[in-house]
Amino acid sequence: MGIEINKIAVLGSGAMGSGIAQVCAQAGFDVAMRDIEDRFLEKGFEMIRDSLQRFARKGKIEEGDVEKILGKIKRTTDLKEAVGNADVVIEAVPEIMDLKLKVFKEVDEIAPKDAILASNTSFMSITEMAKTTGREEKVVGMHFFNPAAIMKLVEVIKAEKTSEDVMKAITDLVEKVGKVPVRVEKDTPGFIVNRVSAPSAALAGAILDKKVAEPEEVDARLMELGQPMGVYILMDYVGLDIYVDGQEYCEKTLSPDYKPAKVIKDLVDKKELGMKAGKGIYDWSAGRPQVDPSKATDKVEPTDFIAVQINEAVKILEEGVADNTEDVNTAMKFGMSMPLGPFELVDMVDDLKGTLENLAQKYEKKIFEPVTPIKEGKLEEFLAKYR
Repeated sequence: MGIEINKIAVLGSGAMGSGIAQVCAQAGFDVAMRDIEDRFLEKGFEMIRDSLQRFARKGKIEEGDVEKILGKIKRTTDLKEAVGNADVVIEAVPEIMDLKLKVFKEVDEIAPKDAILASNTSFMSITEMAKTTGREEKVVGMHFFNPAAIMKLVEVIKAEKTSEDVMKAITDLVEKVGKVPVRVEKDTPGFIVNRVSAPSAALAGAILDKKVAEPEEVDARLMELGQPMGVYILMDYVGLDIYVDGQEYCEKTLSPDYKPAKVIKDLVDKKELGMKAGKGIYDWSAGRPQVDPSKATDKVEPTDFIAVQINEAVKILEEGVADNTEDVNTAMKFGMSMPLGPFELVDMVDDLKGTLENLAQKYEKKIFEPVTPIKEGKLEEFLAKYR
């Protein structure tokens, strides 16, 4: 018999916590949403109400369901009240490892012994969190994407000791809340989506630091080819502080080559964080910036971004982070709203090996060097084993 899940506790009521609480309540689960102050809970609850009302206006849910769904969410500042009878606890506190470790330790002491503890981190080690508990086999990663009410992907991450029963229970739960689960078989910084995206973020930063091209020139070129958003607008949209945090974590755990770009770091130091601050790489004070199509440049090849993602996606298969090409493609399509995944884009890069070697040399970054199957011209052979 599988693990039964009825009650879910969500810790944190910010953008991610409130979104996760919403999708769980929408799917019919009883949800306890916990935060450290009532004002945070009220703000999170209002975000859920607004989101549900938007869904009702678009006909995605019935008008009468809004209050019914809200009624499934209990707000509390009391941790014991939130997790005391939970079947699954989903941590969605800020991305500060010490804070997450403290939360996991506390929750482990008061949650039912058979409760599953999940983290919604986008980069950090689930294994490290699990080690603060006495139930390592019941700790799992459950990475929703922002906005959680809309984005379809959830990465389900296996820590060192996560049991197969728990992986299955959480994968099933993800499907029950109407999302697309992708299994991450090995705990690595950034999991699949953020790990595969990390080198292209490093490339975007290096282009600015080396003054190869202006942000608008690159974005105009990418959008000319049908991308809905250029790389720099996307960085602003997500938040430059998020970019810096992610790159710094990769710098610490994967390679010094991920050191955040100085240009971006300087903007963050000035609190110019992108859309949420009204200013970042672009000026957002009058709404979403309009990219001038006439600025499109050939100083940067759009396929360079694809090349470094393909290279990193191969590393993920080599390391056993994913065990098939389809999961990597699915994760990138649903997590990054890409029309095609990296392994469906291989033919778009004329000389993959040469491109990567040139990028590694030009930007002085080892992370861009081609992995063995690409270097030896055996990529097709290598991928055939994972299809």
